[in-house]
Amino acid sequence: MMKRPQNPPAHIEVVLAVAEQEPVLANLLELYAHDFSEFHDLEMGSNGKFGYKDVPLYWSEPDRNPFLVRVDGKLAGLVLVKRRLDVSGNEIAWDMAEFFVLRGYRRRGIGTHVAHGVWRRLPGLWNIRVMQSNVSAHHFWAHAISTFTGEAIRSVRVEHDGECWNVFSFESPRVAQ
Repeated sequence: MMKRPQNPPAHIEVVLAVAEQEPVLANLLELYAHDFSEFHDLEMGSNGKFGYKDVPLYWSEPDRNPFLVRVDGKLAGLVLVKRRLDVSGNEIAWDMAEFFVLRGYRRRGIGTHVAHGVWRRLPGLWNIRVMQSNVSAHHFWAHAISTFTGEAIRSVRVEHDGECWNVFSFESPRVAQ
């Protein structure tokens, strides 16, 4: 059992994962799927794993970015980002495909710090999709986005493949180098 430190972490890193770290990412995705199964009907395979068939695509398709999160040098989560059509279906936007922070690191500002770092790293139009049933995630993203943009961004309800999502759309500005 990991004991939660009283002070905020000294160092949070969001690093691009390399292909050799695919098994690490796959292991973290199992924990993520376990958490997510509370909101989404996920079936575990006979091998005792949920699986995530798209993991290899993060090293073979140029519009996908896999990140690992470390807090004080320890593995603490993952972020999977890809490009896809935005809510309107007219523009290509960055999509937060998967975002996971281990439970022991939650509610300490780490997720917000990680999200802001990814948005600064990948400027442009962003869509953040949240399942309607995941109310705590909706609150997290509303806060993270508003503190990043400096304004409240309201989500739009979108139905896709029989599932209802709340989608936040916003622009991450390019930073002069």
